Amino acid sequence: MSEELPPSFATIDRQSEAEELLFGLIDAPSIRKACEKAAKAHEGQTRKRGEPYIVHPLLVAASVAFFGGDEAMVIAGVLHDAIEDTEYDYEAIEADFGADAANLVDGLTKIDRIREENLLPSDRKDEKLIESALTFRKMLLASIKDVRVLVIKLCDRMHNMLTIDALPEDKRRRISEETLVVYAPIAHRLGIGLIKTLLEDKSFYYIFPKEYKEIDGFIVSRGHSLRLGLNAFISEVKHLMLQNGFAEENFEIISRVKHYYSTYTKMQRKGVTIDEVLDLVAARILVRTPEECYKVLGMLHTRYRPLIARFKEYIALPKENGYQTLHTTLFHASGIYEVQIRTYDMHKTAEYGIAAHWKYKAGALSPKLDWLESMQYSGENPLDFYELAKNDLFSDEIVAYSPRGDTFTLPRGATALDFAFMVHSDLGLRAISAHINRVKQPLLAELKTGDLVQIDSGEEIVPRCSWIEALQTSRAKNVLRHACNQRSREIDRLNAMAILRFCLNEETPTLETWLKLRGYEEAIRKAPRDNKLLEEIVARYYKDKRKKSLFGFTAAAPKRYRIENIEIYSPKAVSAIDFEHCCQPRYGDSILMFYGKKGRAVIHHKLCEYAYKRLKEGADAIKANWVGGKVGLFKLVVNLQNRKGELLSFLEYLFKREVNITTLSLGNGAESSLTWCGVTAEFPLPALNKIRGAIEKKFMVISFETANDTYKSAGR
Repeated sequence: MSEELPPSFATIDRQSEAEELLFGLIDAPSIRKACEKAAKAHEGQTRKRGEPYIVHPLLVAASVAFFGGDEAMVIAGVLHDAIEDTEYDYEAIEADFGADAANLVDGLTKIDRIREENLLPSDRKDEKLIESALTFRKMLLASIKDVRVLVIKLCDRMHNMLTIDALPEDKRRRISEETLVVYAPIAHRLGIGLIKTLLEDKSFYYIFPKEYKEIDGFIVSRGHSLRLGLNAFISEVKHLMLQNGFAEENFEIISRVKHYYSTYTKMQRKGVTIDEVLDLVAARILVRTPEECYKVLGMLHTRYRPLIARFKEYIALPKENGYQTLHTTLFHASGIYEVQIRTYDMHKTAEYGIAAHWKYKAGALSPKLDWLESMQYSGENPLDFYELAKNDLFSDEIVAYSPRGDTFTLPRGATALDFAFMVHSDLGLRAISAHINRVKQPLLAELKTGDLVQIDSGEEIVPRCSWIEALQTSRAKNVLRHACNQRSREIDRLNAMAILRFCLNEETPTLETWLKLRGYEEAIRKAPRDNKLLEEIVARYYKDKRKKSLFGFTAAAPKRYRIENIEIYSPKAVSAIDFEHCCQPRYGDSILMFYGKKGRAVIHHKLCEYAYKRLKEGADAIKANWVGGKVGLFKLVVNLQNRKGELLSFLEYLFKREVNITTLSLGNGAESSLTWCGVTAEFPLPALNKIRGAIEKKFMVISFETANDTYKSAGR
């Protein structure tokens, strides 16, 4: 059983050979007709390597056929560049080959157009992450209607990566980065291991040539001894299986060298060198049934000592993409070896993923693609989307259980609250506490594979906005962020109405009628933050009332004054200010102020649940905002270009603006060309907004927030 694509996928450069390969995989009159149309449409066009352009779409179609694509998919593979590069349009394709093939070609064309419009040229680095994120989002949304579009696009990208050596270095690197960030993870989620590993290793070769050469040199120099040791181990295992009743024709043992990119990521994740990687070579055992998988596992664990921390059970608990295999790592006299045990059917699924359902399982339903649907985020910030999507696609996975025995796959590090959102968005928003393995735990408790999780919920929605960054799943982050945005807008409106009621001594129905009449209905929620708007509304209301009142409008006019670092706008004098203990807001936090007994005002954090209840009950509110003060402590995280002098330039930029740094941390960025830098620093408050704006213009800001926020540490 071959794990490799036919070499001809990369080496063919003549139309006749490409057609021969394609028709050898799938031959039908409609496909021959599509080849004729494509050859005519691309006549005279050549690729960078010099071969006729038609060779590329023919080999993409051959790849699609290799992965079990139906006639419509293969036709789309042949014609995937026709609409974009030639005069052959959608209507013509539909007339010649039907709506199914035409829709697939149209979906592929949309992806190419989106990429062309939004992906910055390779010499631009400043906003590359954001632009790539936007491309990523739009590509997925354009493809979501039919997953077959993704499979064809992966075959297209695979052939492009096989022939990328003809392009200039800067384009090779840009395309490789895009491949590693966008296409390889999608291949992983669709379970197409053959494409995933090819895309990863090819991208790795062009993005990290030095690291690739280091791993390759190590493998080549020690290849003979590694193979000898592995062969000795495999020989023993084969003998053991024959002794225990396995017929030689009913099993197969495959030796393999680990893929270079997976070896590199393991080195980075564990902070080790190539010499310290335990399992550069591995064995894969294929048997007929799941029961035989467990029998082999028992034999191996009885004969060899397992490294139990490395054992993974993916047969009873398959991955979301359908992957099923037992992983174990064994000590042997000649070394330490990872062994994967799976059935022949499981092997087909691991190599072909969703395509295995077309290639081997006629009539079978395609696997669920909930992960793809959940990636249609409502947030408009493309950087947020990119981070969420990347987190979903690259994370290791755990499996947790509901009390009914339902399984839920989550990224490693996921919390009980992530689990609650995975079960249902409403459960996550109403969650109060969790029981993990029947022991009560906080909602942010980290889960492990095999945990039994029960979520306790209440009647009311509680959007814990300060917990968003502690969550690990995009679904939870997105739902919670959306709920927090809604709550924030609701609080702004409630607060605005409470301030106006107090300033104008009016009832809510009367105010709402007047606001609608004067066109302030939508703008009103900005009033708590916009001094000019609030004063304009108050002045206009006074003017209208004086015109209508026989004796004049006599309500006390609000005045603006200051107590310590807080500016107040109130019709009644405030004698003192108290900070409420339930949320303990700090300087710089968004705040609300309520008028209390004997002129004492009480300040709450804007997102405090108790303050929200008071607003709903109709408490009197005062407009208040922070002013003055010399410095405030903030946490700033930026992405920097991973090049010499960039960090120094960033630190000098802060120093020149009188920013006093107290802590500094660095880490790997989301892209190979980026690294993140986090600082906790004292910023001069009078110029805070100006400094923040300047930083955001010059650097890629990931987050900028108040440090040591008691409200956040309280988990409210």
